[in-house]
Amino acid sequence: MTQQLSPPAPARPGSLRRLLLGCGVAAGPLYVTVALVQALTREGFDLTRHAWSLLANGEPGWIQTANFAVTGLATVAAAVGLRRALMPGRGARWAPILVGAFGVSMIGAALFPADPAMGFPAGTPEGPGVVTLSGILHLAVGGVGFLCLSAACYIIGSRYARHGDNGWAWYSRVTGTLFLGSFAGIASGAGGAAGTLVFVAGIVAVWCWLSLLSLSLARHPA
Repeated sequence: MTQQLSPPAPARPGSLRRLLLGCGVAAGPLYVTVALVQALTREGFDLTRHAWSLLANGEPGWIQTANFAVTGLATVAAAVGLRRALMPGRGARWAPILVGAFGVSMIGAALFPADPAMGFPAGTPEGPGVVTLSGILHLAVGGVGFLCLSAACYIIGSRYARHGDNGWAWYSRVTGTLFLGSFAGIASGAGGAAGTLVFVAGIVAVWCWLSLLSLSLARHPA
């Protein structure tokens, strides 16, 4: 008699949630590591003068373009995981939407590279350079994404404050403030080398926040 095989069991909701949030854990370290390795090894790149977006230019620029795209997709997946992990209540709807919007903005940054500027890539004239539609769209989608992620920090902070978790509440709010302030500084063109380095610190800080938040929610939905 032929034995009938049972269909594979569907993935448990908890397993899928942890998988999606695992993308959020990995997104930040992936983005920061790939960008920093390029920043430290590519000819002519200066961390005190050049934004990481400029790495998408030149022959090896495909690496940063792929970094934007893969990290963006991972962030969108993390947003879906956040929606599954956050119990109904303050921020359960809007925090995942805002994180997802940031992920989409990363994909947009991959589709619309920044214009060469400030002497990078090597051989580019000093100064802001020629402004193209791609460069304008890159700034636009990046700005919207940064604002969305900053807002998500504050919303998550408010949610944790309501639940009595002051540690996560303050951590989220401080991260959102640092990230928003560093973006405002770099967008205004103020601060010079110090402003650029503060912006790098803000990027690293907000990616750490998303990774730790994803890890915490993967273990204990809130």
